[in-house]
Order: sequence, then structure tokens, then C-alpha cells
Amino acid sequence: MANDLRAAALDSKAWPFEEARKLLKRYPNGAPGKGHVLFETGYGPSGLPHIGTFNEVLRTTMVRRAFEALSDIPTRLIAFSDDMDGLRKVPDNVPNQEMLRGHLGKPLTQVPDPFGKYESFAHHNNAMLREFLDRFGFEYEFLSATDCYHSGRFDDQLKNVLRHYQGIMDVMLPTLRKERQATYSPVLPISAKSGIVLQVPVEVVDADQGLIRFEDEGETVTQSILGGKAKLQWKVDWAMRWVALDVDYEMAGKDLIDSVTQSGKIARVLGARPPEGFNYEMFLDEKGEKISKSKGNGLSLEQWLTYGPEESLAFYAYREPKKAKSLHMGVIPRAVDDYWQFRANYPAQPIEQKLGNPVHHIHNGDVPSAPLPISFGLLLNLVGVLGDADQAQVWGYLANYVPDASAANYPELARLIGHALAYHRDFVAPTLVRRKPDEKEAAALRELDKELATLGEDADAEAIQNHVYEIGKAHFGKEALRDWFKALYETLLGSAQGPRMGSFIKLYGVANSRRLIAEALA
Repeated sequence: MANDLRAAALDSKAWPFEEARKLLKRYPNGAPGKGHVLFETGYGPSGLPHIGTFNEVLRTTMVRRAFEALSDIPTRLIAFSDDMDGLRKVPDNVPNQEMLRGHLGKPLTQVPDPFGKYESFAHHNNAMLREFLDRFGFEYEFLSATDCYHSGRFDDQLKNVLRHYQGIMDVMLPTLRKERQATYSPVLPISAKSGIVLQVPVEVVDADQGLIRFEDEGETVTQSILGGKAKLQWKVDWAMRWVALDVDYEMAGKDLIDSVTQSGKIARVLGARPPEGFNYEMFLDEKGEKISKSKGNGLSLEQWLTYGPEESLAFYAYREPKKAKSLHMGVIPRAVDDYWQFRANYPAQPIEQKLGNPVHHIHNGDVPSAPLPISFGLLLNLVGVLGDADQAQVWGYLANYVPDASAANYPELARLIGHALAYHRDFVAPTLVRRKPDEKEAAALRELDKELATLGEDADAEAIQNHVYEIGKAHFGKEALRDWFKALYETLLGSAQGPRMGSFIKLYGVANSRRLIAEALA
């Protein structure tokens, strides 16, 4: 089986396998000198972890697992925190803002924690990152820029940067505006006077000793850049880190294409090969605008996980990563049902199709087999007509549709009921408006009511659906059946779209459905 999987993976067009094959080509003769392939994700701890952080670590993990299916070379994943960055602005969503303003420009590990829990703001956000990654069961090693700079881990490559100072300037200067060129330096010394990360021109004094010269508050200072006394400018820092850690793979958002290009050139100047990777597209809000933390548009991770399970978000993140996608409340139900549809298809698929199925990558090939007896969309429609319902009431109705319906028998359905109740309460209920049927629609509804009275509670969903279909053909014509179903959704459910009506009526109950019709006709 393992050999079959590896053979299929070598040809699979699923994007994690396409990415993993880049790493196979990188090391055609087996493991590199360090004995493993290193994946990296980066995190800026000036704010709290968010949905973009989740997506990047998730997608990188999918490529890592795909590589492990293709190769026996060991792998590692580093989650790297850029916590030596200077605090550029005070975030809107933290306390003690006036205190933070007094520390602008200092490395984030030298800024007090506004929450008063950790030794610095960066330590607080790093703890949040680790808690966040652990919550989702990611396998990773955490690395702090501050630790790497202060421990001397980066010292050799910092000297290397000074030795290749002009080569790095030759890469960077053409990308900058004239006024920025005059003050740009790849090295940012940390002032011994103020503790601020300085943006000043520097002169290399002795590359082998790591010494530079610069102006600080009117005084000419000669200072080492080793042991945490300086950090590097962003694109140079990224390149140096790739070289120092020997990173083989790192992906980034489309907004960082320029950074990836320049950092790759700098890595080559430093004598190394830049990592493999790809640029994923950004999420958009309902208006098609890029999602921004400062604007607060789009969805937060917490919002998604209130209204849909983690697997649905992973499914949404997996699909078409190089295509811009909307990220708003309205996409959640479809993502939930699509995930379950792909999961239901998985067991019967040949190995080639399994490897292209998103659930294979979400579950790393160990896809749960438990079925879901009802779609999330149908569940939402049930909750919609029940109004202010609780879990017990929903389970009571589910017994009409699923004979052995219980939380013990269907634990994942129990989770979905909670999501459906929350989604309906916060998002659907305020939009539901049942309209009155016109004369043609009313005549069809009366006939449907008569048929339901004849069928009774024991009728199965398929039989009910056939009657709904035939009544629609008789009153609207086969070519206008869509109008009939739209009328059912709008007059009975208060929504512009809805479920397969036979399934809904079976779930809600024939008598209850007849009561809905009576209310619509009243």
C-alpha cells in the first residue's frame, strides 16, 4: 500500500504534491548534509495570531506531509517569530496604549507586556502563537529571533552580511525611492543609549569582528552587531535567516512576492540557495477588497470556528491557494457541506483520486469514516423554521429523518448542531422574511398540502420529493420548476434558497410542514 501511495503521489496533480516534488528535485541524491529537510513559517508578533497564521502553517504542514509521502528524508518545521522587530505602531486591540507609545522603536522583546502577564509584549504574543498552534495540533519547533541574535546563533551570517555589504546594497538600492536610498542600511544597530532599533546609514569597520560605525544622537559610535546589538532590515533579515538555518521551504502571500525575490537574490549573494516555496493569493471580503487586520473586514478565526468546524476551514484553505477567495460569513455553510461531500466520496475512490481529494491532506491520509446523515444546509433550514430552538429540540426532529439520531451515535453531527444554532442566531435569523404566495403559487401549495395529508408521516423523503416535483410540473411547467422551488423557499422558509424539499419535509415532519403551508396561505 505504501509503495502504491508513493507511486501515485509522484504523479499527483494535487498542489501539496507538486510543491513536495520541488524538494525532491532539490535533493536528488538523498538527504542534505544536515540530515533533514527544513520547512519554515514566519510570524510577526506585533499582533495576535489570526486566520492568516493558521492558513500558512496549515498549508506548509500539508506540503511537509506530502513530502514525507514521497521521501524517507526526515523533516522539521520551524515556526519563527520576528520578535526583534522594532514596535512601529501601537495596536488598536491592546490595553495600556499610552505606556506602549513610550516604547515605540524598541525591539518587541524590550517592550513591556501591556497585559501584564509576560516579561515583554513579544513574549506575550509568542505565548499566544504557541498556544494557538498547539490548539490545532500542529507539529513544529518554535524559534525566536531575539534568542537567535542574542545567543550568537546568527553571528557567522551577520559577519557574512558585512563581508557582502556592497553586494547586498547593489540588490536593494535599485528597489528603493531616491530619498530612501540616501539613508538605507541592511544593518539596523540597536542604540546603547535609547534601546531603539535605529534606521541610520552605517559604515563597515571590520566584517570579521562584526564592527560598524554610525551616528547616534549626534555622536559617532563604533559598535558590534553581534550578540543582539543589531538586527537586519526585513528583506536582508529573511535572507540571512534562510542561510543561517538552512531553510529548504517557505511559502508567502502574494503581497510578499517582491520580498521573496529580493531576499532570494540576497541569499545568493551570501553564497546560499534560497528555499523552495510558492506565493498564495490573499483572502477578500464580501466587496472583493483585501482583508486587513486594521480595517477589521473579513472573518476572524474565532468567528469561523463559532459557525463551522476546523475541518471546514482547513478545506477552504486547501482549495485553490493561488486563487483569490472571499472570506465572509456566507462561505461557511458551503465549505462545511463540501468538506463532508468530499469526505463521503473518499473511501470508494482509487488511490489517484484520494490523493487529489482535499480531505486526504486535511487528515494526512487518515480520513475518519463516520458518516454524516444530514447536510449542514438542511440542518440550517431546520433550525431556521424552528426559530429559537435548543439542541434537544433539534435532536427530536432529527429522529424523523435519522432513526438512531443521538449525540452518542453521531458526535460530529452534535458539533454541527451547535454551529448551526449559532449561525442561525447571529447571521440567518435577522435576514429571514416569509413572503405571501401569489395566486398561482397558492394553488400549488394547496395541492401539496392535500398530497401530504394523503402521504402521512411515514412517507420517505424520495416519495415526498417526487410529489413536490410533479406538482411543480403541473402548475409551473417543467421549464419553470426553478420558480416553484424558489416560491417554496421564500413562502415557507423565508429564504431565497433552500434544501431538497422532500428531505426537509421528512426532517421537519409532514404535520409541521402542513402547518407551514397553512401559515403561508393564511
